Amino acid sequence: MTVAAILSKKGRNVVTASADLSISDVVQLLANRRIGAVVITDSADHIVGIVSERDVVRALARGVGEIDGAVSSIMTAKVITCTDRNTINEVMARMTEGRFRHLPVVEEGRLAGIVSIGDVVKARIEQVEREADEMRAYIAMA
Repeated sequence: MTVAAILSKKGRNVVTASADLSISDVVQLLANRRIGAVVITDSADHIVGIVSERDVVRALARGVGEIDGAVSSIMTAKVITCTDRNTINEVMARMTEGRFRHLPVVEEGRLAGIVSIGDVVKARIEQVEREADEMRAYIAMA
């Protein structure tokens, strides 16, 4: 199963923000949308960063001076991405290795979706259940 299969069910909508938005505004966006990360993009939908709940907590722990400062001061600028052709196993490995829970999907250099660890685990469970059902059906026919 690929990222494309996840996105075909989930959709390709991604909550984005500008790098000059305030930290406070991004925190409100995370809370209001009940999401764990916001992708920071430029006007051409190129990814310039990502801000997760973890980024906010780490910034608070080190004493960010201004909650009204630009979110660019706390965002992760080196964003790991995938394509919709990546498999679930590849994405799980990338997330585990990088210790993050959100992976933007890029097509031709532009943001095309996002998958979370929850999306990936759900898809993997569905895949394992489908394989188990197929095995039961095969055994029952024998």
